Amino acid sequence: MSQQHLGFSFKPFIFVSHVLQYLPSTAVNTSLQLQQLREKMQSLRISAYIIPGTDAHLSEYIASRDARLAFITGFTGSAGTAVVTQSKAVLWTDSRYWVQAERQMDCNWELEKDGSLCNLLQFPPLETYQNYASYLESSSLHLEPKAVNLVDVVWGDRPPLSSESIFRLPDRVISMIFFLILIVHLFVWLFNLRGNDIPYNPFFYSYTLLTLNEIWLFVHTERVTKDVEEYLTAHCSDPLCVQLKPYDSVLRDLTTYIGQPGVKVWIGTEYTNYALYEIIPQEKLITSTYSPVLTSKAVKDQTEEQVLRDAHVRDAVAVIQLLMWLEKAVPQGNETELSAAEYVNKCRSKQKDNRGPSFETISASGANAALAHYSPSVETNRRLTVDEMYLVDSGGQYLDGTTDITRTVHWGTPTPMQKVHRWKFVIYAVKKCLHPVFKKHMLGRRALWEVGLNYGHGTGHGVGNYFGVHEWPVGFQTNNIPFRAGMFTSIEPGYYKENDFGIRIEDIAVTVPAQTKYGNNYLTFDTVSLVPYDRKLIDIALLSSEQVRNRT
Repeated sequence: MSQQHLGFSFKPFIFVSHVLQYLPSTAVNTSLQLQQLREKMQSLRISAYIIPGTDAHLSEYIASRDARLAFITGFTGSAGTAVVTQSKAVLWTDSRYWVQAERQMDCNWELEKDGSLCNLLQFPPLETYQNYASYLESSSLHLEPKAVNLVDVVWGDRPPLSSESIFRLPDRVISMIFFLILIVHLFVWLFNLRGNDIPYNPFFYSYTLLTLNEIWLFVHTERVTKDVEEYLTAHCSDPLCVQLKPYDSVLRDLTTYIGQPGVKVWIGTEYTNYALYEIIPQEKLITSTYSPVLTSKAVKDQTEEQVLRDAHVRDAVAVIQLLMWLEKAVPQGNETELSAAEYVNKCRSKQKDNRGPSFETISASGANAALAHYSPSVETNRRLTVDEMYLVDSGGQYLDGTTDITRTVHWGTPTPMQKVHRWKFVIYAVKKCLHPVFKKHMLGRRALWEVGLNYGHGTGHGVGNYFGVHEWPVGFQTNNIPFRAGMFTSIEPGYYKENDFGIRIEDIAVTVPAQTKYGNNYLTFDTVSLVPYDRKLIDIALLSSEQVRNRT
């Protein structure tokens, strides 16, 4: 995606170099890269430079070569935006990562928590440029995209592109008749290809242009094997044959295609970068919030649903093995957050068709669990004890499905606050979401709101079939699409008491038709996750009989 720069004024910022010696050992010295970036900015008369936290495909997880935000700031969280001027450097990120950012950034950087500067983080991807431009124009400031990424220019040892081959899914985990309706009466086979360009997600860098007569796949062609070429019938010219194009030719070839008379281009605004969008004339543009690929993929067919359920059975075995091992090992006093994370990954690796974790395991005890999205490191690793809560949020990638599950346990005696006043409401929130009948989105967090509690993350997200562990646009947020039968979603309410403990329960459920007296096309959730809750933390007497029945 084209990088962005702009000019505007900030409050004066004073940097005292000797303060660096008092920073935590986890802070990264960014003085050199900032100096080099500012020199490039000055030569191009750029007043301020925006550095987003994603890649050209707006991915949630990114390859190391695309971790520009981490390189320039030292902050490695999965969400954030940085702005650099000649006198100041500021990072915006959400509340999940404030503590992490403070630990990782040096005194060159200032963490912004109040959401100012037109709320840098709130805009959808394609609207980001337009909103920035509109906001800055009122102050007589100009926003301009730049084709050359200045962070890449100063990043001398930038990691290379993956050289691993792209591969196709086996027939046993996909429907033999798997179509996607794109335009009137046009049916094309989906590719069912995977790669290893992105950590934890089996993605590869690519773009696709589908027309009434052609299918163009823009990809690093040197990574396409002969078998995949034959599978795509890449050397024929029929409408259902896939024409392979060089990855870097997408802008040139799309411009040529758009130049033809009578052409219109349909894009999903949520996942189209500005570099592609800006070359499409408005009179030739058709937009929807999400592309038909995303909305169709969100509904699993019978084969996808069954193999995804099968993957969760094998995954439950691995998580139960972890919990059983911890119950015996923790009292001996030798296990840590890191060793627990390594153990669950080891258990998963022994399961059929496992291809690794679906995200970095969240393994957190005591106060670390209060950070909600904390992952252990050598510097922050805590020893597990019978006196503290322990939260493990982990998942696996299998050829037939992607998994994500969270459990909170205690190996000693929970405090009344942990067991009665907090766990009760998290359990109740889960049951609110699993209410047997619904039509639209529900508010599982209402159970916590009723007693003045809340959590700073979403209630749930979609999951894929050996795809993304956070598969948009399924979920409980206002910009998610309505639930339909065949959609898989996580349900994960929580409660976090700062510097004390954290609780979260996460299950995966699939929407299915509800059996009701008068019909009316209602839906309900069928829980797919099979790992039991820690009964030690549940006081059954606090739950109603209906709540107990709704979750066995």
